[in-house]
Amino acid sequence: MKTKIQLTVLLFLEFAVWGAYLTSMGTYLAKHGLAGEIGWFYSAQGFASLFMPALIGIIADRWVPAQKMLGVCHFIAGLMMLATCYYGCSRSPEFTDFPTLFTLYFLSIAFYMPTIALSNSVAYSVLERSGFDTVRSFPSIRVWGTVGFIASMWVVDLAGIQDSALQFGFSGLLSFCMALPTLLLPDCPVAEKGRRKSLYESLGLQAFSLFRNYRMALFFIFSMLLGVCLQITNGFANPFISAFGQIEEYAHTFGVAHANILISLSQISETLCILLIPFFLGRFGIKRVMLIAMIAWVLRFALFAIGNPGSGVWLFVLSMIVYGVAFDFFNISGSLFVDRETNDNIRNSAQGLFMMMTNGFGSTVGMIVAQQVINRYVYDLPEGTSGLLVMEGWSTCWTIFAVYALVVAVAFAILFRYNHQPRR
Repeated sequence: MKTKIQLTVLLFLEFAVWGAYLTSMGTYLAKHGLAGEIGWFYSAQGFASLFMPALIGIIADRWVPAQKMLGVCHFIAGLMMLATCYYGCSRSPEFTDFPTLFTLYFLSIAFYMPTIALSNSVAYSVLERSGFDTVRSFPSIRVWGTVGFIASMWVVDLAGIQDSALQFGFSGLLSFCMALPTLLLPDCPVAEKGRRKSLYESLGLQAFSLFRNYRMALFFIFSMLLGVCLQITNGFANPFISAFGQIEEYAHTFGVAHANILISLSQISETLCILLIPFFLGRFGIKRVMLIAMIAWVLRFALFAIGNPGSGVWLFVLSMIVYGVAFDFFNISGSLFVDRETNDNIRNSAQGLFMMMTNGFGSTVGMIVAQQVINRYVYDLPEGTSGLLVMEGWSTCWTIFAVYALVVAVAFAILFRYNHQPRR
């Protein structure tokens, strides 16, 4: 029981660090004259995911026990996030310098992103060495990570710091708190000298051989194309909903005042949808489950395009609900498919490739392109443009994203072949 409590606290804090700024940072940047740079801040996660997890993983495999490496990464990430907070709070909106703020933020993200994989590895190792079945025990622990993410979102919202650099300070303090429990965990084994992976294996390069298989190559390509959608609403949903405050009719609605709490319904839905995956995957197979996820992304964007925080707030709520299907049915089902379709010697590398294609290449390209679309229809509008015209621009952007997701879904339905035998 003590082990499970330790790991529950560990996973809670791991994702609470992320939830402190992931959905509200865009609003802060928009207020400080950096609306046109939001995409770069969110794509930084993708850039960091392309190389830092592999490098930190090699260190944890060869020299430093994983739980200690986890603590070190969080300490450095927390330090740099506090520096980001200090810089942001010391500058007035008109004098916030993009290169300085972005550099401090990126250094923090570079050390945070590897901890997502490290925290999972540490949990698996501790559970196994304590005699627990990881398949049965880990999901009930992991769900507290999403609870931690939601809790941080609510704290930032209710504290009134959605548009303040203090959200970075809150995240930094949580990173320091996260580093402490790692000192109490048992050592995770470092690979014995004769069993160490080569640099080629550690980087997961052998998984690229899967591209020789037409079906797997197609799966990874579509994973990248759908990965384009992953961070768009994290980056722009809060600024979008907050922008309704320019229109008197919506200025005092709950959604405008508490955008983060409204958006947190997405994470609540995500928590619940995890429980549906075994049934849907067993009954319908990976192709149909992925198609359901793609259609959910279409709805996620389309409902934003036609909703509002007043009489149309129910459309926003519905968009938050379908997010759980869009995110979980894609990420978790895709991960399970990769696990099922690969053999033992490249299974871990294949998972790394899946993450690289989705959260690396896909989400990075997605945020950069989405930023250009939103600049075109929203942020490049002449100063003094009426609130109604601004919101029409936002609606156009969400419609474009919905059409993109629909095109990907149709292409996937036509091109991807998979004969599923329903589980009885």
